Amino acid sequence: MNYFEPYNWHKILSLHPQKEYNISEYFNILCPPQDYPDFLDKYISLPVMQRLSGVGLLCGTDWTRLYKNRFFYSRLDHSIGVALIIWHFTHDKAQTLAGLFHDVSTPVFSHVSDFRKGDALTQTVTEAPTAKIIYNDKKLADLLSEDGLSAEQIIDYHIYPIADNEIPCLSADRLEYMFPSGMALDGSWEIEEIKKCYDDITILKNENGVDELGFKTLEIAELYCRHFCMIGHILQLNENKLTLELLGQIMNMAEKEFILTENDFMSLSEKEVIEKLDNAKKSERLEQYYKTFRTMTEIEHTEYELTNDSYFCVSLKVKQRYINPLVAYENYEAAEGIIKGKRLSEISDTAFRIIEDFKTYNDTLYGCVKLVK
Repeated sequence: MNYFEPYNWHKILSLHPQKEYNISEYFNILCPPQDYPDFLDKYISLPVMQRLSGVGLLCGTDWTRLYKNRFFYSRLDHSIGVALIIWHFTHDKAQTLAGLFHDVSTPVFSHVSDFRKGDALTQTVTEAPTAKIIYNDKKLADLLSEDGLSAEQIIDYHIYPIADNEIPCLSADRLEYMFPSGMALDGSWEIEEIKKCYDDITILKNENGVDELGFKTLEIAELYCRHFCMIGHILQLNENKLTLELLGQIMNMAEKEFILTENDFMSLSEKEVIEKLDNAKKSERLEQYYKTFRTMTEIEHTEYELTNDSYFCVSLKVKQRYINPLVAYENYEAAEGIIKGKRLSEISDTAFRIIEDFKTYNDTLYGCVKLVK
């Protein structure tokens, strides 16, 4: 049986009790206060960054009863977290700022905009305006000049392998978003576990001789992999696909009905967009979709589409978010102090099964929800 088969939506969301999280405590794990990069503060205070405080990391799921999110974690929080991780491991200003600004073009509801533009599989459409936004910000240009940096050094965090790399490798971006995702979505991360995992991370050389974040010990790498893949499992269930696709269709319909504009998606907070939708006169179909999104508590899993007008159904392939991290391998330690790593799946049967089962798991062909009248 597939490892993930028993973990349906209701089981996952009921496994862990409600608990309080302290985000400041979490940030102090990522970068101890004595090492905090003070130069970050002036960049965080820029309007272009502050806009992200109203954009949620979890793609609109804070606004539907289908989810039980513990708290709201913003794209600004995420961006700061990524910057702190990069600084902690590199102490490089350019890389750190590239991490801070990597989500600067994110619209409200985050990757929902990828869904509504037909990019559920790669979820990269929202990144396109990043360079333009950075180049056009005069206040940002002035700050970069003060620090002896240029926009070219921060417009593309993909060029820095510690900041970003390809799945299934571990990067600062991937490392950061799965900690708060697990805290907020299902309460599966404990602060003590986060610290245990984070303190075990170091920079290793991967199979291509490129720097990559990895783990010192096998046991902790397995723990992290298990957590990461379970959150990735939530993100590939039909509940998540339907939620993001339904909200994406609501955004498209609201734009066509002149309730919202593309500029609103880049200037308003999610709370403000929700308030506009709450108060607007909507078409009958949009009203149904919106009420369903806000009030649904479960969906139906089917192998066929429920085609009458009473249901909203999705059948989508989405981006699979999983990790197969490096683990330090003692036989590969070089005289210069460079330590190479091996992929976890190569040295752990447990991790190999979890990763393979994650990659091959299939939810039912369709996810459907009965529309509220």
